Amino acid sequence: MIDNGAITVEGIYKVFKKGRSDEVRAVDGISFDIKKGELFGLLGPNGAGKTTLIKCISTLLIPDSGAVRVAGYDIYREPLEVRRHIGVLTGGERSLYWKLNPVENLRYFAALYGVPRKHVGDRIDYLLELMGLTEKAGARVEKLSSGMKQKLSIARVLVHDPPILLVDEPTLGLDPYFARFIRDFVKNELNRKQGKTILLTTHYMDEADELCGRIAFMNRGRIEAMDTPVRLKRSMPQKQVLEIKCQGAIEKEIFDRVPDAAGINITHSDGFVYVRINTDNPEMILSSMIELIQQKTKIFSVRVTAPTLEDVFVDLTGASLRNGK
Repeated sequence: MIDNGAITVEGIYKVFKKGRSDEVRAVDGISFDIKKGELFGLLGPNGAGKTTLIKCISTLLIPDSGAVRVAGYDIYREPLEVRRHIGVLTGGERSLYWKLNPVENLRYFAALYGVPRKHVGDRIDYLLELMGLTEKAGARVEKLSSGMKQKLSIARVLVHDPPILLVDEPTLGLDPYFARFIRDFVKNELNRKQGKTILLTTHYMDEADELCGRIAFMNRGRIEAMDTPVRLKRSMPQKQVLEIKCQGAIEKEIFDRVPDAAGINITHSDGFVYVRINTDNPEMILSSMIELIQQKTKIFSVRVTAPTLEDVFVDLTGASLRNGK
């Protein structure tokens, strides 16, 4: 274990039974270290095993084998100490009691975590002010907006002031404005200002690129690559990406015989189809494919860009972060 390690994971496995004979390796021999004060990202599609890994680290699930230490404590022998040193934030509002108000919710969770009574009032006042909820302190949670409920969920996670946070898909399903608030709060307030160690899971490439100092690509229970976002993007053998924005039915097979097309990623967003092709010869590919593409789709724009983290992921795994295919 490294001296300044906040989380150390060594060769852990977690297998689930699927039917009588089949099994799924949700976590398949993963190892990594996270340093104190680091904002570390796990980037992968839905079903990659990210949430299962978070549950193993937080003691909600017990790995079938391997070792995990959190803040120096062993998850098998010292689970209570592990829980005292972590906060777990997930997307949604499932962890709150809707018939209670914010103060009552925070008092309840402060008691669960053993926060000394003499500090509870000041801690709650601080968190409500931090999250902009002071004026709603006496309102039932069920009467709060979705954004306020999410802010209260964050306050709940912070009520015992844990040094390590496990943040699982925090912006999933949020509107763009509030997703931006969450990202800024995680990076600037929690990580930079308060110095908390954060393990963030996401399948949003832009989110991981913006927030994380290091990233591990996770796919089918395994870590495929791990480095800084800059180094991961520089590792691409092709330094350019041809992106075609279009509408209509288009399949990867039409690109099978295209020379110099190292990786094809087709995704759908806002009614459009985006085709991204890793290549060192975007002009040649476009000239050879334009007529065929136009027969199948309506093209709205064509551009050449630098590789993104999703392009790296596709190059490594052949899967899409967004579609998981």
